[in-house]
Amino acid sequence: MKLLVCVKQIPDPDAPVRVNADGGWVDIDGGTFVMNRFDGFALEEALRIREEIPDTRIDVVSVGPERVEAVLRRSLGMGADHGIHILTESDGYLDPFATATWIAEYARTCNYDLILTGVMSGDDMNGQVGPLVAEMLHLPCATSVIFRRMMPESGRIYVEREMEGGLRDALEIKLPALLTLQSGINQPRYPSLSRMLRANRHPLDKVLSGSLELPPLHLSILETTLPQKMRAGLILEGTAREKANQLLDILQNRSMPL
Repeated sequence: MKLLVCVKQIPDPDAPVRVNADGGWVDIDGGTFVMNRFDGFALEEALRIREEIPDTRIDVVSVGPERVEAVLRRSLGMGADHGIHILTESDGYLDPFATATWIAEYARTCNYDLILTGVMSGDDMNGQVGPLVAEMLHLPCATSVIFRRMMPESGRIYVEREMEGGLRDALEIKLPALLTLQSGINQPRYPSLSRMLRANRHPLDKVLSGSLELPPLHLSILETTLPQKMRAGLILEGTAREKANQLLDILQNRSMPL
């Protein structure tokens, strides 16, 4: 089998964020970036498929500026076979339609049996890139997948999607297909030292985004602002019992109909 895993580099959730000078996007203090944790589940599931089906090849692709190379190196350290970097000039906001267009353009002639992505990214939380890539490549797509079972004898994959209310949607999908994976489907492994040493020497395919079809911009940032403090906080004083009684009074008064 031939698998493609889409990974994204996002700002470290614990890193301080500030709006940049022109108010168009944000700057990350210290420039700390990490792999999107949802994409970690997608890569781990690809590695488990390779353990089940020998001779499976795993490619990883990421879109972004030069710094994105780090997340591809980490993916190789976890066990992926090859990395593709779709290099962009901009270090700012990327329209998910543009990201999906570039990934689809690259993957169109590669004959992947299965494309895996995380259910969403931890920064934008749009959850759009995976389904958009599937639509552009005319592939069946299942989102929020929490369980999968390969059916190589029939060229299909069985998946269960997480639904509201604890329900699951069960599907059998003909390959090739695209899945977006939900957290909880597995526990991603850590890169090994020996693999990371090899990953740092492994050549990456670099594809200039300008060499691919230029997608129309569907989204643009008008202004970026930090949330404004709307009201002052209230500090409760006294013993634990007194604080509990004060809190109950506040909750009861706020729940009274006007």
